[in-house]
Amino acid sequence: MLLDVVHSVLPLVLGLVDEVPEAEDVKAGSIAFVIFIAGFVAVGLLGWSLVRHLRKVEDARKRGVFGDQPESSEPSDADTRTTD
Repeated sequence: MLLDVVHSVLPLVLGLVDEVPEAEDVKAGSIAFVIFIAGFVAVGLLGWSLVRHLRKVEDARKRGVFGDQPESSEPSDADTRTTD
């Protein structure tokens, strides 16, 4: 019974509270465009920074900073030995 009253009154109350604007009245605006472009700039800067850091890590790995043996372009004795 109470649900019947709510179902009959609710559309009337929502009609007063929630007015939907016309399609011609709705536009994104210049602030939304600036935020959109700023998002692209932020992603670009993050990508650029990531590439720089990955290059530094690769260079450090090649120099042996992380405890690994440094890479060399010449083969070492261990690489040229063959086991039978």
